[in-house]
Amino acid sequence: MKSALARTQFAEAVFAHLERVRERNPQPKLPWGQDWECFLEEASMPSAEDAAEARRAALALADDGLLGVKLRRDGERIQRFFVPLASERDWFVAYGRIHPADLPDKRADLNIIAWVPELQFIKNNRVNVVVDDLVKLNGFLSAGLEAKPVVPIKERSLQIFGDEKRLDDLLSSALFRPGRLDLTKHLRCEVIGVPLAWKRGPIAADAHPLIVIENAATWHSYCRWNEERKLFSGVVYGDGNRFADGIRYMANLFSELGGARRVLYFGDLDPQGLLIPQEASARAQAANLPTVEPHLWSYGQLFTLGDGCGQPWEFEPPSSTLCDWLGNYAEPARQLFASGKRIAQEHIGWEFLQTKTA
Repeated sequence: MKSALARTQFAEAVFAHLERVRERNPQPKLPWGQDWECFLEEASMPSAEDAAEARRAALALADDGLLGVKLRRDGERIQRFFVPLASERDWFVAYGRIHPADLPDKRADLNIIAWVPELQFIKNNRVNVVVDDLVKLNGFLSAGLEAKPVVPIKERSLQIFGDEKRLDDLLSSALFRPGRLDLTKHLRCEVIGVPLAWKRGPIAADAHPLIVIENAATWHSYCRWNEERKLFSGVVYGDGNRFADGIRYMANLFSELGGARRVLYFGDLDPQGLLIPQEASARAQAANLPTVEPHLWSYGQLFTLGDGCGQPWEFEPPSSTLCDWLGNYAEPARQLFASGKRIAQEHIGWEFLQTKTA
């Protein structure tokens, strides 16, 4: 084992994520990586001491070529990291595992199992899920679920796998492609999502739209701005990817505000920042809630203020239609992504906002 792959809490958390991702996709075309702050939160390393130790471990791994690290503009803080494809097998060897791409084909083993009707598709389709997980699912489904209540996904996952997070990991696998397994119908569970944190606006703005802000710093600045400008009935903290899963809680906010109203969104100008509100909007429509619209004033200011300040973005370009949600700003967004750059929403900070009226 290379010295940097010593069993630090950070390295172990990275490998645990990598192993789950490669079970779903053993032949990747792109490296797996993650936003630094989101990873620390998911890995239960939120304290300053934990973060400092994780940073030291990450830089050591980077020195050994086992990790790629992208620093923020200050050159000190880590923004994002990834595991280079060429280094993945070093991780699996170091932790005593075999990379999924090197495992023999288990098709013969799968064909001798008596699959329940819901899993018959496994006989003729590669799903890239470990056999042990498939057997556990088969056993659970064979017990009959018609009378079971719908419960949170983590409760059902713990019941099936003895791991409350495993079913979340499997959601992006081939098991849940259209026409195959369905969470509610077959497993009698649902994704609950984290409740939405929000700050109610001034009484004078009660009839105004809500605005959802992707990141915490910008949310704080928009709350301050709203106290002065009275533009929004509430400022909701989207918390990145969690907003789409928590969209159901928007109904609770409407109830407290006295009725439904427009829902505006402002996030980072990068593909994930545009995907989040569109996914949330689709789920909102399915739940008979208002669609999620872009707060065009904020995006317009971001394009203007961020001109020449775009940060390099090194991942696969998004589909051309992803930007359509931005309306008149769709083409500038496409040009931004085509240039390999992104713009962080934090450019629209408190010093800027306090001089502006939307």
